[in-house]
Amino acid sequence: MQPSRITLSFLIAALFLAAPLAHARGTVQKVDIKGLDKGNDAAILENIEVSLSLYDVIGKVQGESRLEYLLSQAERQTRQALEPFGYYNPTITVEAPREGDNVQVVIQVDKGAQIKVRQDEVIITGPASRDRYLQEDLEAFQPKSGQPFDSVNYEASKVTITRRLAERGYFDADFTQRKVEVTRAENAADIFLSWDSGRRYNMGPITFQEDYFRPGLFDPLVYWEDGSYWHEGKLDRLRESLTKLDYFSVIDIQPHPENADENGDVPVNVKLTKAKRTIYTAGVSFGSESGAGVRGGVERRYVNRRGHKLNTQLDYAQRRKSLITSYRVPGFRWLDGWYTYAVSAYDEQTDYIDLRNVKLIASRSGEINEHWTAIVSMNALRERWGYGSDNIFDKRLYQYSTLVYPQLTGDYVNVDDESFPRKGISGNTTLRGGVEGAGSDTSFVQADITLRWYIPVGAADRLILRGQAGTTWTSDLVSMPPSLRYFAGGDRSIRGYAYREVGPRTPAPDKYALGAKNLVVGSAEYEHYFNGGPWGAAVFVDTGSAFDNTIDLHTGVGLGVRWKSPVGPVRIDIARGLNSPDSAFQLYLNIGADL
Repeated sequence: MQPSRITLSFLIAALFLAAPLAHARGTVQKVDIKGLDKGNDAAILENIEVSLSLYDVIGKVQGESRLEYLLSQAERQTRQALEPFGYYNPTITVEAPREGDNVQVVIQVDKGAQIKVRQDEVIITGPASRDRYLQEDLEAFQPKSGQPFDSVNYEASKVTITRRLAERGYFDADFTQRKVEVTRAENAADIFLSWDSGRRYNMGPITFQEDYFRPGLFDPLVYWEDGSYWHEGKLDRLRESLTKLDYFSVIDIQPHPENADENGDVPVNVKLTKAKRTIYTAGVSFGSESGAGVRGGVERRYVNRRGHKLNTQLDYAQRRKSLITSYRVPGFRWLDGWYTYAVSAYDEQTDYIDLRNVKLIASRSGEINEHWTAIVSMNALRERWGYGSDNIFDKRLYQYSTLVYPQLTGDYVNVDDESFPRKGISGNTTLRGGVEGAGSDTSFVQADITLRWYIPVGAADRLILRGQAGTTWTSDLVSMPPSLRYFAGGDRSIRGYAYREVGPRTPAPDKYALGAKNLVVGSAEYEHYFNGGPWGAAVFVDTGSAFDNTIDLHTGVGLGVRWKSPVGPVRIDIARGLNSPDSAFQLYLNIGADL
């Protein structure tokens, strides 16, 4: 009898032990935060979600003790996530109803009143107290007395001043006081923040560390005087200039304030690593007008120790061929730029035109300021052309033109992001002219301008307005070669019409484009990006005309697909002309920013 009693006791004990094991494990299926607005409180919600340990175990089986611990921490973690936004007295409840082993966590949040700044003492002592730019940063410091305390704005303002001190050469600057006192009972915060700037250092000698180029070649890029006040922007400008040279794969600019002399002049070491000397390019191409073709090029980034460059590019298609060779010499001593000597040849053989030309170019480019770049050039052009309808006994009649003319080109870019501008203006303008008897067959003056205005809409969309106008003053348009006449139609002109379709044309049935004296084009385009990108869609309307005397506007409308690809914006457009176009629809593909 005794053994059976022992067995029964063990069975009863096992049943009692097994009872709590039914709820010894649980799985958090969802965490729902209530009481916050998904729009206005989006940043707070995100911070709570990042702070809560419960989010790390959603869908994972947890032991009972571990689950209870996570639930007990949820209230504290939510409270701490609210504090950076100035909510120090919230009411938070955590509920975790179960359905079997599944747990649905509900966190109810009442933020309460946001604390306000009662006192703000933000000062800089030392020489920087007289620095206008740092005083502007102090005046812009957020939050101020009477405003809600937000540690995000507080930290951002603090970092702005700290960075500005370093940027303007106060390398010894440090905090003398840095604290925020929060009185929960009074819903108040007191800010005590101060820096001692120390002395302001100066721009010292620049040392270029490389082993190939002629000594002193890059010295003209250092546009400031030794001993002038330190400013980080000067080094940024130097880095930009060195990058544009395309000589180097690595540009490492290191100031050494620890080696400053008794005058406070800080030496700067610029370590330069040469890039690959020769670049070869090759590819295939296809165009509805040019046909299939191949492209190739050879670029010598640096021909010699003086930094000269040589570049040759060939585009060989069925109906269009071009070859250009340019030799560039650094011109750093006046307007950071280049002297360029180039020769180009062009051959176009289509149904409507037989055109060949050779052009010699000598130019000087330079950056006038951070927005303007100018190019002054002298050009010598020899061109021969004949239209498809100019046939007598199956032989085409050719016209010839020789022009020698100076040209001035200005490019302007002032946008927020050159790879994908959402705000700003860009444009270019060109003025050229020749005189009959001074190397030219006719006298002429030609001017044109293009402007693009980028307007941000919402968080990611943009409106693009584009305008172009050009005119030619000459008494002998016949002597103006097609390469210097105005055409309209096609991509980057009036979409919905074929390339060069709009403007004066030969009589039917050929209707070949002749080119015109004047050009006017306008465009409005709206781009919408889904959830901020990278994919988007566009709608647009283009209008304009190439004309001699009487303007005849042609309008096209269309839709497009946009993609912010790693290599730049990709645009695919389909458009329809509204003024009797040659074809029902036109399709266009573009890659890269259009500035």
